[in-house]
Amino acid sequence: MQDNADFYDRLPVFEGFANIMDPARYRPLPGDWLIGLTDVVNSTQAIAAGRYKSVNTAGAAVISAIGNALPGRKFPFVFGGDGASFAVPACDQAIASSVLAATAAWTRDELDLTLRTALVPVSAVHDQGLKASVARFGPSKHVSYAMFSGGGLAWAERAMKAGRFTLPAAAPGERPDLTGLSCRWNDIPATHGVIVSLLVVPVTHGDPEFRRVVETLLAELEESAEVARPVPDNAPSVGWPPPGAELEARASRKRGENLLLRRLRVYFWTLVSYTVLRTGMRLGEFDPTVYRREVVENSDFRKYDDNLRMTLDCTPALADRIEQQMAKAARENIVRFGMHRQPAAIMTCIVPSATESNHVHFVDGAAGGYALAAQKLRAPG
Repeated sequence: MQDNADFYDRLPVFEGFANIMDPARYRPLPGDWLIGLTDVVNSTQAIAAGRYKSVNTAGAAVISAIGNALPGRKFPFVFGGDGASFAVPACDQAIASSVLAATAAWTRDELDLTLRTALVPVSAVHDQGLKASVARFGPSKHVSYAMFSGGGLAWAERAMKAGRFTLPAAAPGERPDLTGLSCRWNDIPATHGVIVSLLVVPVTHGDPEFRRVVETLLAELEESAEVARPVPDNAPSVGWPPPGAELEARASRKRGENLLLRRLRVYFWTLVSYTVLRTGMRLGEFDPTVYRREVVENSDFRKYDDNLRMTLDCTPALADRIEQQMAKAARENIVRFGMHRQPAAIMTCIVPSATESNHVHFVDGAAGGYALAAQKLRAPG
């Protein structure tokens, strides 16, 4: 079989989020690729206990881990709040399996959360008569995010939750390389009134009416003055110690390293980071003004992974209208949807190097976000 390890790297990057429903943007994953998935079990209970930042960190961890295990490689991934998905070629199956198992062990040992993991062959998706197609959306010139269509990713997630293709967690003490995983920014309060986490799911994949509903919604949002990206133009505010310091310490700690010592190191470096970002002072090659701008440009607050997911800063009136529109589409048996409103957003970051521009920033609602939106999915009719 032809070597297709660079399949994703060769895909063109498109601009304009309104184009996500255009099937011409997507290419099917090669049949010998695999889809990795994670999901925090009982995330609703953790959210109720005020631990959504921990849930988000667990959700993003596997993206950081697989990126560090495959340095310099581009691969498709998507962050879903309380979980994530990615895809890799067959030659990386052993690495992906090891990373998933180690990430589940780290989540259990360090965060006291259970992370369900699975590795699903794309060929199994094809056996269901579905596709797993991917496109690359570029919110900025520095990064791109994968969009998935065809129903395959959604089926793989259902299969994982049904106990298929699952992988056991590694032994206690096993850890993935989570270098760069951090949550240093303060929560981001809504400026228009409310942060909305919206999840819109097709009743039937490939339904042209679903495409119409999504494209109509995106066009309305593009023209509205009642909505904005949840990340402010000058990036979120910073404080010290940062709210994610403990999570960063647990993520960056090496196997066998004393946690107290790692905490002290994290507090020191976050103090340096806080000082530089607050004063705007350059530190070596690091320019805080450029970095803040890139944080805004690179932020991932809307995506398509067989479902439309968006984190919006909007007026309550617009949120009401969106809910009414989606409820109408649900009555017409076109969509299922979930919406969760909260006063602020949060950001979880993967920053391999602060002096390079390819850092990524996942935005979610601060009080349950996508996870609670999924809990509120309304059945059609």
